[in-house]
Amino acid sequence: MAVLQDILYKVNIRSVLGNIAVNVTDLQIDSRKITAGSCFIAIRGTTQDGHLYIASAIMKGATSIVAEQLPAELSEEVTYIIVENSALAAGYMSDNFYGSPSSKMKVVGVTGTNGKTTIATLLFKLFSELGYKCGLFSTVQNQVSDTVISSTHTTPDAISINALMKDMLDEGCTHVFMECSSHAIQQHRVSGLQFAGGIFSNITHDHLDYHKTFDEYIRVKKSFFDSLPSEAFAISNADDKRGLVMLQNTNAKKHLYSLRTLAEFKGKILENNLTGLLMNINEQEVHFRLIGEFNAYNLLAVYAAAICLGEEKQKVLQALSNLTGAEGRFDYIVSPSEKIIGIVDYAHTPDALLNVLSTIKKLRQGNEKIITVVGCGGDRDKTKRPIMAEVACEHSDKVVFTSDNPRGEVPEEIIRDMETGLQPSLRRKYVSITDRKEAIKTAINLAEKEDILLIAGKGHEKYQDIKGVKYPFDDKQVLKDMFALLGK
Repeated sequence: MAVLQDILYKVNIRSVLGNIAVNVTDLQIDSRKITAGSCFIAIRGTTQDGHLYIASAIMKGATSIVAEQLPAELSEEVTYIIVENSALAAGYMSDNFYGSPSSKMKVVGVTGTNGKTTIATLLFKLFSELGYKCGLFSTVQNQVSDTVISSTHTTPDAISINALMKDMLDEGCTHVFMECSSHAIQQHRVSGLQFAGGIFSNITHDHLDYHKTFDEYIRVKKSFFDSLPSEAFAISNADDKRGLVMLQNTNAKKHLYSLRTLAEFKGKILENNLTGLLMNINEQEVHFRLIGEFNAYNLLAVYAAAICLGEEKQKVLQALSNLTGAEGRFDYIVSPSEKIIGIVDYAHTPDALLNVLSTIKKLRQGNEKIITVVGCGGDRDKTKRPIMAEVACEHSDKVVFTSDNPRGEVPEEIIRDMETGLQPSLRRKYVSITDRKEAIKTAINLAEKEDILLIAGKGHEKYQDIKGVKYPFDDKQVLKDMFALLGK
């Protein structure tokens, strides 16, 4: 419980109607969760406007309302706070309500198109290995020390973040590693948090269904670094053509990592095969269990962050060398009889798919075929569909187009959108099978001894979202089950 006037600290208030000395039992942005004494924050979302639920919130017991405009009907028992931006207010109010937990731990935010999950997860594993209690916010899962909490969004809402950070603090966590998606930055879900540092991985084509233009997508990512304080660090990928742009206006201490240009944290790939990466990092030769150039960048980002957080170089590299990546990120298994290599990866952007396929090409020992199973998500950026199809067919020997998470769309129409990206010379390479399980089965049947099979798009997910219903589906488990049947 807290006093309303205390939790309004830093909020840009336009007007107040009522008593701000009232007690607040909790903060809510979902009117269905309101109980007696709640403060309801009405936020304008992409699909719902919280202002439409103010009356419902009051009926359920809300005693204070934070909104961008007064409702038509007012209650004398309720305090109304009118603010410039309700989403931004929710960030600051949540931080205040929970006692500013982020300021009492070292919180590192990771943003970029690809690599966020792996970088955040590796940091969590690394610092846990180094003896710290840590918290994690990621696409795969949230974690409070050893306790795993399921994740529904890459970055939760501001209230959930601060509530979970309070749990992390109470559990004794000293470090928190957090994926910061562009949606979360734009919607102020991470506003009010105090970051010890930020990491930029890369930026490529994604989320244009939401941000509309690539320039806007870049601006949103950059705004995260613009907001970092002078005592924080900002680490960026010098090899990404927007890497330096991200750091232009930040007050934080600037650091760069690179495989190709001069940088404070410099890496070089010496070997890259199915046993892992052999790299030279700042003149130190180290073998890592992760595979591929994209993971070389992820490892450099993690190493840079650990050094910026004050850890000793040798201990960091030694601990990093034993770590595995995040679930569903270049997860691979080998069939017992035919020795077909099956790889499950979350790649759901053109650049991520290209990275994975480029890595697979480099892992080939001879004339092994690359067979790719790929789809595109429904109700998401349609402009990347033909590019995904082109990348898959250009860099694979055979491709099976299938359903990903179609959500509210018809899978066949999504596949038709993908097909528009194909030149006549590429059309002979693919078949379309809407049923994802059948698509994986077909890909396995197309494979011969020691071929490489990539199942892209869903990675760690344990469901398939069809018409609002999440049906159980696990790419890796389906692959394992089918591999077990080979040769029988």
